[in-house]
Amino acid sequence: MTSPYADFRDLVIEGPVDGVLTITMDKSGRLNAADAGMHRELAEIWRVVDADPEVNCAIIRGAGKGFSAGGDLDLVAEMAADFDVRARVWREARDLVYNLINCSTPVVSAMHGPAVGAGLVAGLLADVSIAAKSARIIDGHTRLGVAAGDHAAIVWPLLVGMAKAKYHLLLCEPLSGEEAERIGLVSLCVEDDALMDKAQEVARRLAAGSPTALRWTKYALNNWLRMAGPSFDTSLALEFMGFSGPDVQEGMASLREKRAPRFTRRSPF
Repeated sequence: MTSPYADFRDLVIEGPVDGVLTITMDKSGRLNAADAGMHRELAEIWRVVDADPEVNCAIIRGAGKGFSAGGDLDLVAEMAADFDVRARVWREARDLVYNLINCSTPVVSAMHGPAVGAGLVAGLLADVSIAAKSARIIDGHTRLGVAAGDHAAIVWPLLVGMAKAKYHLLLCEPLSGEEAERIGLVSLCVEDDALMDKAQEVARRLAAGSPTALRWTKYALNNWLRMAGPSFDTSLALEFMGFSGPDVQEGMASLREKRAPRFTRRSPF
């Protein structure tokens, strides 16, 4: 019988073992930056997980030295240059958020090292988010020259309050795992060498629980996120409008050249 995960290439799927499925973002040598393939798979995987009767909990993690290095700059350049690519990735970005919110299966994230971009969406929208002390959580959209879309508007204000959300999203101010736990952005922070053990412990407990009780509780709680849907839709639309503008070109150039961006354009708004 063909596995429902057979078509996934950029996500390594293991299990389920005792009801726990492990999903690993694996882009060797690139700190798991989300290129076109991984971005698409991160959007699609949650529907497959939700439909799998053998899975009672899923863990999302990153291979190697980091959780996720964010968006692949080659993909960003394609989005800036090509309307069709931009429209496709917008739909995937929307689906990633809503598919994860609507996935009835409990999800645990295990974040270490850089946690940025599409991977961070899954990391922070997981039902239980666990960060290692080494985690470096950054929403880098405004540094790139586009609005903070993705997951930011739907979940950051709810988790940490508006003042902290604006501080970190407007300034792209990084957070360590410890600071993220302190302000409520993640559920737990643990020592690096305890990260996967803790994630597996939590996942096993969730997998052993009452499926209806856990899934219905998740559904009810996620209505807080669904109520923020219009704010998310607006932020995502404005982010992708920014990919057609001039600031993203300077943002990309500054990242490639490893320098501070020089945004000189005055706002027309």
